[in-house]
Amino acid sequence: MTQTPRSSSLAWLALVGSGVLYGYNWVVMKSALRYEGSATFAASRVFGGAVFLFLLVLVLRRPLLPKNWLLTIVVGLFGMSGGIGITVWALATGGAGKTSVLFYSMPIWLLLMSWIILGERVRGAQWISVAIALVGIVLVITPWRPEGTGIGNFLGVAAGVCSACSAVAAKMLFRKDQKVDLLTLNAWQMLFGSLPLLAIAFATSSPAKMFSTSPWYIVSLTYNVVFVCGISLLLWFYTLRNLSAGTAGLGRLIAPVIGVVASWIQLSEQPDRYEAAGSILIILGLCALAAQQLVTERRGAARRAVGGEPVPAVESDDTERAAG
Repeated sequence: MTQTPRSSSLAWLALVGSGVLYGYNWVVMKSALRYEGSATFAASRVFGGAVFLFLLVLVLRRPLLPKNWLLTIVVGLFGMSGGIGITVWALATGGAGKTSVLFYSMPIWLLLMSWIILGERVRGAQWISVAIALVGIVLVITPWRPEGTGIGNFLGVAAGVCSACSAVAAKMLFRKDQKVDLLTLNAWQMLFGSLPLLAIAFATSSPAKMFSTSPWYIVSLTYNVVFVCGISLLLWFYTLRNLSAGTAGLGRLIAPVIGVVASWIQLSEQPDRYEAAGSILIILGLCALAAQQLVTERRGAARRAVGGEPVPAVESDDTERAAG
């Protein structure tokens, strides 16, 4: 695919737009929990997103069936049932800004899991980034405090770990078949991931009290289904098609920053000194990881150019695509 200045500029706009929509969603989700239980909201968000994506699959005439049923189910159970379900639970018990930063520590866990499970090499500089981010996580959850740390902190980390497990399963899927349709994959993994969440919602909530009719809740759910699961996802795919994975990874860090700032302004969630220092360290560690990936991509492109091999306009990481 030949990259033009216009496509590159639009990709940057898409990257910023996707980051803003994802980042502000932490405030939207936290606010929605004032009107609806966490189980019902999580189930409605994921199932509604699946319905919306299947409509896109039909409208855009994409393949209807997934390439690998088993791995698609695993991606959905870890990414949606675990990642999204635990995230909403974390938001019900903790702050939106802090949860967003802990959740976006996912690339750290993905790097470690890929090293252990998939045998992927971790370079020396990457270990430094991991160490910085892990110190940041410890500062955010502050386990040494006499009063203890909130369960929401541990849930935020657990959500990031589940998301990383989903990404590892996606990597295994892409290794088996490089032609996986990403829109179809995301539609099915959302559907499979919504089933345990729906079961929990119906088991823990009275049908008469489910599905709040509050206007703000309806707006919040619509934002999640249409803007996050739909528009943001398409913007993310467009970004990855026109920018390298390293560049997209750096831009992706807009989301947790916006999550922290928006939570501070709109929800009055002012971080204390430990949370602020920890959040900065986590974001710095993630920035360093993304920057290292960007440098590796450019060096690889330069070596291919010297060797006379064709240089692709974009080198993207399929795992990043699935995570989007």
